[in-house]
Amino acid sequence: MRLIKARVQKYRSIRDTGWFDVETNKTILVGPNEAGKTAILRALQQLNAPKDVEGFDSLRDYPRSELNDIDSGKVKPEELVIVEGDFVLEEDDQEAVPQAFRDCTYRVSRRLDNKPRRSLRGGPKTTTYADIEKDLSRLIAHADLRAKDATDTETPVPLPSEEFQKIAGEWKAHFEINKDRAQQLQGWMKKTLPYVDEDNEKEEQRYNRLNGLIEIEIQRSEVLSLLWGRLPVFVLYSNFFRVKPQIHLEHLAERIETNILDDDTYDYGNKCLLQLLGFKARELSDLGKAAAPNAADRDALKRYRDQLNKRKYQLNAASVRLTEHIRDVWKPDLSKDEADRLRIDVDGQYLKVVVEDELGVEIELDQRSEGFQWLISFFVVFFAESAEKHENAVLLLDEPGLSLHGLKQREFRDTISKLAKVNQTVYTTHSPFLVGPDELDLVRVVEMPSRKDGTTVHTKVTATDPAALLPLQEALGYDLAQSLFSQKRNLVLEGLTDYWYLDATAAMLREAGEANLNETIALVPANTAGKVVYFATILHAQKLRVAALLDSDAAGDQAAQQELLVHTLGNKAIFRTKDYYSGPVATPEIEDMLRSTLVDVASQQLGWDISEAAEANPTRPIVDVFTKNIKEFSKYKLAKAYLRWIRESEGCSLSSTENAGWVRLIEKINLVLK
Repeated sequence: MRLIKARVQKYRSIRDTGWFDVETNKTILVGPNEAGKTAILRALQQLNAPKDVEGFDSLRDYPRSELNDIDSGKVKPEELVIVEGDFVLEEDDQEAVPQAFRDCTYRVSRRLDNKPRRSLRGGPKTTTYADIEKDLSRLIAHADLRAKDATDTETPVPLPSEEFQKIAGEWKAHFEINKDRAQQLQGWMKKTLPYVDEDNEKEEQRYNRLNGLIEIEIQRSEVLSLLWGRLPVFVLYSNFFRVKPQIHLEHLAERIETNILDDDTYDYGNKCLLQLLGFKARELSDLGKAAAPNAADRDALKRYRDQLNKRKYQLNAASVRLTEHIRDVWKPDLSKDEADRLRIDVDGQYLKVVVEDELGVEIELDQRSEGFQWLISFFVVFFAESAEKHENAVLLLDEPGLSLHGLKQREFRDTISKLAKVNQTVYTTHSPFLVGPDELDLVRVVEMPSRKDGTTVHTKVTATDPAALLPLQEALGYDLAQSLFSQKRNLVLEGLTDYWYLDATAAMLREAGEANLNETIALVPANTAGKVVYFATILHAQKLRVAALLDSDAAGDQAAQQELLVHTLGNKAIFRTKDYYSGPVATPEIEDMLRSTLVDVASQQLGWDISEAAEANPTRPIVDVFTKNIKEFSKYKLAKAYLRWIRESEGCSLSSTENAGWVRLIEKINLVLK
């Protein structure tokens, strides 16, 4: 099951985020301080939090300025929805439910009273009493007549109408036929069946129709219960959670037993570490205090030895598991000053977490870098909270990797992507290193225009506060600066959407084995066709190999005819889209090289159906067709939808004509920039 969209209301700084989309693998929340990013994660966790995580508290979590509404009874906690999410059923979920419900969306909400509510969107229409009241009345009248004829006057039995009145006498027309009502009706229907004339086709059909509707509602309730058991657990990791390098087990056991844990600091991380090891603090503490039994008592001695061995083996298994994950992320072969192996050991009342380097020297965890300590703590909390369900968990990361070096954050971004393939991930960040240049379609901008408006979430990259977009601007700036002078081969493009189309299409063709764009070529978006000449000139001055890709529209023609550009690059290094496009458009842009695909993608992903208009105007550039027929059209939205479509597609799904054009273009780029 996968979260596809969510909404948070009346929670701390949030009045109403509005519904925002959640991506298949990872979703990135960016925004300034105090915008409400952490509040969104904490609210999302309550959709299905791990055990022992505190629920909503009206005094702590309801907006303070409106708290009197609860005290006065104006707002009732049992009626106030705080967080809700829509989940799409994946293949194994669909196989577990009846056919009629396989295309449903599962909606889960949590109210301020912490009670969950569940419903299905789509599938068979929910039946209300009003939907079946007329048929029931006619069936009752028919059954009553038959029952009176069959009743022995000396031993009268209740009529079907009397039995029905007992269960449905207080029902209102708008009441939904929920599980309890459906089961009551089903029981009544079984008792009534003998009084339905089997030779009366109309009443037989009425009975079967009612029975079918009741059975659907019973199935619906069963599906809701089944999906609740399959709902992913939401694991929230905060930078405050740390694993202490040395834990005094007796002291920790006492704090746990007296419920005086400080959940925002070391105690939470330490509790997760013990949970991961499969031990309780008291159990490990008592083992450390226990004296060996008399050697003559062989059974007691064996039990004592088995306990110690179990402790040792579990500690070793946890050490190996964590070491594998840390090495995969930290890449110790590139960082000889850091961990080679992690060890968790117990000595009397002390549980120690030490790091063994390549020389075999053991050093306590707190003597390693802040970034390394953060990674250890992250994996401990993640595996402990998700436990055996970590393959069905949604991972919520609050400002991950703040203490990591910028380049380590870039490496950790890859780790998040790996985790997100198994565990859908939502994370907040201020860091440009945790937003990839090809990930802008995964970004949700969080801002708070004013305290009165509260926190809002933008699905597209836009904001009224420029600070909200700063990490994205920095990310693009960093990658642009890196690409400008670090790569020997550079292809200058008109704009960001051109970059997305070329990069994503090249990746798809590479994976399909159709064409392989040289990965040493840096793609450099110049923002406009007019700026291509400046970028090309600067790069060429650094004695780098440079080429440019220009649309064949008026702006592209003007740029391509600039004497400086032609002199700098030469005609062979200036690629025009018309040379690789096959079709009747006289001035094709890069979008026209994907014309039929973009028409389908726009319809599937955005609900923009221009198929008839595109077919009626084959000589017009496809962007012009979109602009004329779609009021809210933007090139950015279209390119973003294409990126999402690429991620969800298997193999190369372009048309044969499009495919051939892109293959020719990539081969030409490789040849010129070889």
